[in-house]
Amino acid sequence: MLLMPQLVIVTVFFLWPAAEAVQSSFYLEDPFGFGATFVGFDNFVDTVTSTDYGRVARFTAVFTFFVTFLSLGIALLLAVKADKVLRGGSSYKTLLMWVYAVAPPVAGLIGVMLFDQHVGPIVELFALFGWEMQIGVDYFDTSFAMTVTAVWKQVPVNFIFFLSGLQGISKAVQEAASIDCRSSFRRFWTVTFPLLAPTGFFLLIINITYAFFDTFGIVDIIVKQEPGNNPVTLVYKVFLDGFRGNDLGGSSAQSVILMVLVFILTVVQFRLIERRVHYT
Repeated sequence: MLLMPQLVIVTVFFLWPAAEAVQSSFYLEDPFGFGATFVGFDNFVDTVTSTDYGRVARFTAVFTFFVTFLSLGIALLLAVKADKVLRGGSSYKTLLMWVYAVAPPVAGLIGVMLFDQHVGPIVELFALFGWEMQIGVDYFDTSFAMTVTAVWKQVPVNFIFFLSGLQGISKAVQEAASIDCRSSFRRFWTVTFPLLAPTGFFLLIINITYAFFDTFGIVDIIVKQEPGNNPVTLVYKVFLDGFRGNDLGGSSAQSVILMVLVFILTVVQFRLIERRVHYT
């Protein structure tokens, strides 16, 4: 009975929509709901053989890699520095964590303002070095803006977890490590980092899921609902084909493929990476 409310939420907002998506993926549906024709696996075949889908899938893979790697790397660096701060530590940590409260669409709007072609401070900064950025026009420039905004949005939550992990390491272990090894860099990689492995593994999965799904609002604001030749992620393509292209069956097939890909990726991570993680 205590688990019932959570089970109801999971059923209504996850299991039921997932089942509907699987069912719709096998049909060619009328966008106005007047009927549906069973087409079997045609929607899946059309999706995987589409050159446009392949291009979006490649961008999503690269985007996910850079967002995950940079978000974890920057957050770990800031957490290590914050853990050593003796004075003003609370203010320093608060400044790093406040971005976590910003919703993805708001983060996307801030990114648009920072990368505005006419008054954006980041655009003006790079213009000093000869890089004339054109967000929404140039494919690489738009990809760069998306990645920077997504990383900026995700760093705080990673920072919180890494900092908690660092503060949870026993002082006796750190003192013993400092006696055995004078090099702080080597001491970090041989003692501190392995003790952070459980936290890092958890954040790895969270960040990959974030890059796949939770960056939808950022992508939507930056491309201004005018994808054209601009980079988009797989989850945003599901939205474009389903709600703007009225291809409900095709978008359902894409969502099922995306769900399976993320599931397989998570299983692979648990099978390969978790074996190297030692829980204490």
